[in-house]
Amino acid sequence: MSMGTLYFLVQQTMFFAIPLLVVALGGMFSERGGVINIALEGLMIFGAFVGIVFIDMVQKSETAINGQILLLLAVIVSGAVGAVVSLTHGYAAINMKADQIISGTAINMLAPAFAIFVGRRLSEKGTQQVHFEDWFRFESVPVLGKIPVIGDLLFKNAYITTYLGFLILVVAWVILNKTRFGLRLRSCGEHPQAADSVGINVYRMRYAGVLISGILAGIGGLVFVIPTSREFNATVSGYGFLALAVLIFGQWKPVRILGAAFFFGLLKAVAASSSGLPILKDIAISGYFYKMMPYIITLVVLTFTSKNSQAPRAEGVPYDKGGR
Repeated sequence: MSMGTLYFLVQQTMFFAIPLLVVALGGMFSERGGVINIALEGLMIFGAFVGIVFIDMVQKSETAINGQILLLLAVIVSGAVGAVVSLTHGYAAINMKADQIISGTAINMLAPAFAIFVGRRLSEKGTQQVHFEDWFRFESVPVLGKIPVIGDLLFKNAYITTYLGFLILVVAWVILNKTRFGLRLRSCGEHPQAADSVGINVYRMRYAGVLISGILAGIGGLVFVIPTSREFNATVSGYGFLALAVLIFGQWKPVRILGAAFFFGLLKAVAASSSGLPILKDIAISGYFYKMMPYIITLVVLTFTSKNSQAPRAEGVPYDKGGR
């Protein structure tokens, strides 16, 4: 494999792995608090749709704005939308004590329908696609892009969202493992009755976990679309469900989630660029096989790792303060 091919494959892996990382970390906060968030797919769609619509509107207005600033503003918008939608799941799961799988599934079903309906109303041609211009890729990071090998791998032909993903990882690890908030959140996912007995508001902590989950899932939806497409078509290609697999494979721990995200990100990168990789293009295997491979391996991995799952003990169990 030539160095040019290696650089290309690493960059493509980043594009696919970072959204998986961000969304899986969001799911981690929710489930560490005791609320299963199967709605990650729908939250990604909501966040990506509103973020892309925001970008499209700013670009059409011909406002003089730097591309990186516009992208960061869109990230804030997508995170805010994810937060608002996630609160509906939190209310159903925490206050109403509804089945958390059904609540999450409802959001997953609503999101693409909402994006298609609103997208068609906003489009001049009546189509559901929302187009945008790529103002966001930069050829090289000043100074860092000139570092031999590492510069070509990590700091050229990149997006600022890649580095945002790593920043979110560091912050998530610190919050979960080194702060009072993280300790309280974990206690609510393991022994909510014990947490309540020492004065921790279990409902409030679970809402915080779901809220963080929504913010990161909304951001992850935008982070997925920006490097891989020039339009949003009301789908994130099952990435929310793949992020759930990354979360389980990573055993609800940030560093392990990082490894799982890059493992599946590499598989997706190979699937997306198999026809252009010298090692694979001459093999008489259909490109559809490579596209199926990440999901097949997901099923295999979950089959063999589910028995050793270290999921929070109270995950998915509604907490009744009066029903000790």
